[in-house]
Order: sequence, then C-alpha cells, then structure tokens
Amino acid sequence: MSVNTPENRSNRKLLIGGLLVVLLSINGILIYMNYQKKEKTEEQAEVIRVKNSELENQIKVYEDLKADFERQSQELQAMGLENDSLEAKISAISSDLQQLRGFRKSSYSLADQRRFRDRASAFEKQLKEKDTEIARLKEDNEVLVTENTDLKTTRTRLADSLSTMKTTNMGLSEKVKVASKLEAQNINVHIINQRGKEKDDDDNEYRAKRVDKIRVVFKLAKNDVAAKEPKTVYMRLIEPDGAALYNLSMGSGTFQIDGEDMYYTAKRDFVFDNTQQQLSFLYDKNAGYKKGQHTIELYTDGFLIGKTNFVLK
Repeated sequence: MSVNTPENRSNRKLLIGGLLVVLLSINGILIYMNYQKKEKTEEQAEVIRVKNSELENQIKVYEDLKADFERQSQELQAMGLENDSLEAKISAISSDLQQLRGFRKSSYSLADQRRFRDRASAFEKQLKEKDTEIARLKEDNEVLVTENTDLKTTRTRLADSLSTMKTTNMGLSEKVKVASKLEAQNINVHIINQRGKEKDDDDNEYRAKRVDKIRVVFKLAKNDVAAKEPKTVYMRLIEPDGAALYNLSMGSGTFQIDGEDMYYTAKRDFVFDNTQQQLSFLYDKNAGYKKGQHTIELYTDGFLIGKTNFVLK
C-alpha cells in the first residue's frame, strides 16, 4: 500500500512537468514544420506564378510580332509587291508560338525564357527595319501614283481628242459614203417571150403567160465622188406577194443591208468608171410568172440605187 508522502508528490510533479515540456516541444516542432512547409508551398506557387506570367507575356509578344509581320505583308501586297522573307518570318514566329503555348503544360526553364527573349528581340529589330523600308516604298509609290495619275489625265485628254477626231472622221466618212452612192437611171424592163422576141412596153404591162425571160437595163449616173473600182450590183425581183425570187441554181443568194441578210435574185460584178456606163440583167425564172405588179430593186455598196415596177397581166 503506497503512502502519499511528500517525496512521492514531488516526483509526480516532476514527471507531469517533464511531460508538459515534451508535449510543448513536440507542438513547437510541429508548428515550425508546418510553417516551413507553408513557406515552401508559397514559394513554389510564386515560382509557378512568375513562370506563367513570363510565359504569357512572351506569348503575347510573339502574337504581336506575328500580327505586325502580317500587316507588313499586306501593305506590300497592296503595293503589288511580294516578299518571301516576310512569309518565312511569319512561319518561324508561328512555330515559336506553338512551342510557347506547349510550355503551358510542361516546364518553362530559364534557358527557354532567354532563348525566346533573344529571338523576339531579333524579330523586333527586323520588324523596325522592314517598317522603315515600307515607309520609303510608300513614299516612292505615292510619287509613282501621282505621276501615273498625270499620265492617265494626259492619256484621257488625248483619248478624248482622238475620239472627237474619230467622230468627226466618221461623220465625214459617212458623208463621203452617202455622196459616193451610185444612182441607177433609166431603168427599163424588157420581156423576152418563148420565141426569143424582146418587148419593151412603155406602160410596163405584159402578159404573164408569154414571158420567158426578163431583161433589166439601166445606166449609172455620173458621180465624181465615187471611187473608180470594182463593185457588185444586186437585183431583187419581187413578186406580187412581196417575196423576192430566189433560186440558188440560177445564181441567187444573200447580201447584207444595214447589218441584216437580204435575198437577191441575181448579181453581177462591174468596174465603175464614171462614164454613165450601161448595165443589164437577163433573168430566166425557168417557171411561170405570177400575174400582178412586180418590183425591181437594185443595190450597190449597201445602198438602194434604183427601183421600178412592171405589171404582168
């Protein structure tokens, strides 16, 4: 049976005090370790934050560089110039940007930071040099544009003058063309019957059943403006129903009047000599003629030069 003596009580107090000291020491050590751990964590977080900030800043620098080099490329293209070295730089910057963005998921070391900063500095220097060159090119281009504008103005004035001259010449040519128009005079229609006898009726009225061939005779009036040259005269023999006689086997065809095709019955070539020469057509329809009024039209050089009528009864 223990006795609660003063000595035992003293030993108990010492033991309790020692335990308290141990507990306090352990607690202090734990507090210190937690502090150290927190400080290290904060330090690591700061390192990561600084790294991320540096990385994002570098990415922004490269994005701006790429935009500036693309701007330069567009400015050169606007002046009609090509620059392969700019395209190469844009491609290199795009590759660097891809690498930088890849560092978001991996380590971005100090060596990497220095390397990309140095490359960015080199690109910025090249960018400034190219801006200076483009500014000079723009000045030169403005001078050329001004000179070109002056040349265009002069060319426009010359073109206007030339157009006026052409219009005047066209007007004169048209007047000459009209003045040189030939005129068929004294147009007579002769009827040849089946026996080969020819008849010229002053009334221009003949019996249709007796007609075998038709001879058209006319003279060309004098015209000192018309050129003495080979020409073609076209004859249209228009029947009472308004259609022109047309037979390819008999020499018929088409010619143009005012840009439109027109059928002709017969044609002949001649050389105009301004001597009031006489021309004629002998036409064999090789079929019976219709009763009623027939019309003879003569054309040369795109003009109707004469016209007459005759009636078959």
